[in-house]
Amino acid sequence: MLPCAARRCLRLLLLLAGLASPGWGLYFHLGETERKCFIEEIPDETMVIGNYRTQLFDKQREEYLPATPGLGMFVEVKDPDEKVVLSRQYGSEGRFTFTSHTPGEHQICLHSNSTKFSLFAGGMLRVHLDIQVGEHANDYAEIAAKDKLSELQLRVRQLLEQIEQIQKEQNYQRWREERFRQTSESTNQRVLWWSIVQTLILVAIGVWQMRHLKSFFEAKKLV
Repeated sequence: MLPCAARRCLRLLLLLAGLASPGWGLYFHLGETERKCFIEEIPDETMVIGNYRTQLFDKQREEYLPATPGLGMFVEVKDPDEKVVLSRQYGSEGRFTFTSHTPGEHQICLHSNSTKFSLFAGGMLRVHLDIQVGEHANDYAEIAAKDKLSELQLRVRQLLEQIEQIQKEQNYQRWREERFRQTSESTNQRVLWWSIVQTLILVAIGVWQMRHLKSFFEAKKLV
């Protein structure tokens, strides 16, 4: 175990490292005609912001370099009911924003418009993607400058929005629990009815076998 002072220093270093880095959530590779999709569980009435940038592999330098402006990305977002929430083409680097109206799993898909550009033909694209949900999507420095908020006012606003987001998450978890309960009750009811049907079939087969054996014995004059 590290001493308390050492742990505080370690947390501070990690925080400074996070502030110094660009903060991209993940990156993935994309082929010329490939389509990548991600599933994000989002409460209702929640804003989502996605930031991305693309890099194209340079075979001569054998490294990834910033993609040309002509190379764009097509973003499509579907809600849990398969309704299209967002469908738009962007540039090689940009930001997309949407607000959820239905709680549940949202599908976020990206693919390039590389078929229009011979530069990317047969190459590989690296896409850096960062998705922020809820109050994490807010730029509080921009909000403070726009609304001329003091540090205390900004902190209070952050806390209020965090509380609101927690309430949305709790409502979403209740909705999931209710949905799971309904599914469980439906499954249990089906199992019960299937058991009753099986029992009736077995009773019917037993009665038929008894009558058949009785007829057989009577025909053979054994009874």
